[in-house]
Amino acid sequence: MTRTLPRFVLATLAWLPVAFVVWYLAAPLLLWPPRALAEAVLQYRFADLVAGFETRGHLLQVITTLKPGQAVAGGTVSVEVNLLLYAFGLPMLAALVLAAREARWPSKLAIGYVAMVPFIAWGVVADALKNVAIGAGPAVASQSGFTAPEREVIAFAYQFGTLILPTVVPAVAWVLTHRAFLERMRAVA
Repeated sequence: MTRTLPRFVLATLAWLPVAFVVWYLAAPLLLWPPRALAEAVLQYRFADLVAGFETRGHLLQVITTLKPGQAVAGGTVSVEVNLLLYAFGLPMLAALVLAAREARWPSKLAIGYVAMVPFIAWGVVADALKNVAIGAGPAVASQSGFTAPEREVIAFAYQFGTLILPTVVPAVAWVLTHRAFLERMRAVA
């Protein structure tokens, strides 16, 4: 393990910049499924709050039915969510998969990607709701109809979707798809 583990770590570090560049350039394609899932959840579960969506690259703008307050007549509130914030685990997963140099690496990468899609969508939905229920100010938040306990749940979902899921999910997906690799690493020790 003393020679194999350092080699694997160096290979992972070497693949990481490449994976980040590919991820950033391919973001509109890679982020389409989680964006579509997040839009579907928001449209279905919060139909009374969501009027529509606009997309610009990796940014999703959620147009709400809420009014900005008495100062702006006829306007609506919209919130913007950066999908890259919830998908930064994708390049980490790719670097780990490529560094392991296992057979069938494309399928392992695809499995990890598919596993990550709902968790990326979780972060997007939680961010949009946090912006409406907490970040938009009291005049807008009061229109949303969220109770204080619901706002606490939204805050927790946002923190969990921002701080925990983007890093833990790719690591768990990699471990589950590379058990044989890990067993070989352990046997070398």
